[in-house]
Amino acid sequence: ADYVRYLTAAYHREESLAAKNAIAQILVNSRMAAFGRRPICQDTGLVVVFAKIGMSVSIDSAYSLAELIDEGVRQAYLDPDNPLRASIVSDPLSSRKDTKDNTPAIVHVDLVPGNEITFIIAAKGGGSENKARFTTLNPSASVSEWVVDTISTLGSGWCPPGLIGVGIGGSAEKAMLMAKEVLNEPIDMFDLLARGPSSPEEELRIELYTRINALGIGAQGLGGLTTVVDVKVATFPTHAASKPVALIPQCAANRHIKFTLDGSGPAVLTPPDLSDWPEMDLCGTLSGSARRVNLDTLTKEETAAWRAGETLLLTGKMLTGRDAAHKRLGDLIDTGRPLPVDLKGRVIYYVGPVRAVRDEAVGPAGPTTSTRMDAFTEKVLSATGLYAMVGKAERGSVVIDAIVKHQTPYMIAVGGAAYLISKSIKSARIVAFEDLGMEAIYEFEVEDMPVTVAVDIEGNTIHKSGPAEWRQRISAH
Repeated sequence: ADYVRYLTAAYHREESLAAKNAIAQILVNSRMAAFGRRPICQDTGLVVVFAKIGMSVSIDSAYSLAELIDEGVRQAYLDPDNPLRASIVSDPLSSRKDTKDNTPAIVHVDLVPGNEITFIIAAKGGGSENKARFTTLNPSASVSEWVVDTISTLGSGWCPPGLIGVGIGGSAEKAMLMAKEVLNEPIDMFDLLARGPSSPEEELRIELYTRINALGIGAQGLGGLTTVVDVKVATFPTHAASKPVALIPQCAANRHIKFTLDGSGPAVLTPPDLSDWPEMDLCGTLSGSARRVNLDTLTKEETAAWRAGETLLLTGKMLTGRDAAHKRLGDLIDTGRPLPVDLKGRVIYYVGPVRAVRDEAVGPAGPTTSTRMDAFTEKVLSATGLYAMVGKAERGSVVIDAIVKHQTPYMIAVGGAAYLISKSIKSARIVAFEDLGMEAIYEFEVEDMPVTVAVDIEGNTIHKSGPAEWRQRISAH
């Protein structure tokens, strides 16, 4: 609820129309997910558990703590009424086979005085996790300079507006652990700004909050006033020769919960109150400024007219494909074998949806980070005649060159609006690579799915022009 309150304040403060629309979609999506009791993002996360175990506690089980936690994760992620996406692969080096139940969890244990166990559990998305960074600075070097410089290079794949956790001191692993755990603290930047700092850590929080937002990155990297709603800092004593510094972003899907077990029975977890969310007319916001596109009759002449920053509402049939599917398509192209689906004249959406339940056509189905498909893009565009791509965040320079060469624009959907997007998907069927699970190629039929043109056929990119414009505007004030 604290994130929702801060994001609502950011929405009212935001002056960039593109960023304001993105924040509105995140807030509406979040409220819909709370009402429908479904995930706010299709990436339902790596489960990270911080367990504070009282030293007087006795756990009556033949299983280890990690095994007990994994069984809890298994039951939660396979709940037939609200299945979550299984994203964990068992072998990170070669086969990368999905474990099918999102286990194992990442478990951190502290022994503390007392006779209770306190759990802090976070569902950490891969897009923000992939932007974690670590360095060892010279003792006299500026932490602030390194953090701001690093944030400026991360792009928008971590789905801002969000939080930044910074761990300073200890050792390499201690700094990373602090940066991860501090993200679970309550968001309180407005209170801190109102009362003023009372420690060097709080001074650094305010400095970083101000300087990161001054970068103008904005919601989804579209340019705007709010890139972070808070910055959290944790410190620990360190070696005299060292200054370890870790940085971990937290995306707009800010999911964590804290509860205590004392042996008297299960913990009771209270659902959020829908009054925590603002009421918004998203349809009115989008429909007035958006171009409607029929995917079933799409032509190259139409896509050539799209311009970076423009909002589109897509209706018709589109294909999906993520990392594993692109790898297989690339292998087939390299060996001259036929592709299992014809991509000519089609639009492809980089997504791995949650499994549908009840009357859903598909579960939450937001975009994944597009840069992971960059290595395959030129090959796929050259071989298939694809018309357009939809994903999340910026593309690399090689892909922008390929977009211009093949006249194939790239659009973005809002990361953090997966449940909202799923409501625009009227049907879904697997058409290739069924064994890949959520990474299979689907055909979606969509109606008024909102996207923003991120790179047009002339190579203009909103992820460069938007932040540059707002960085200049902010500095002028």
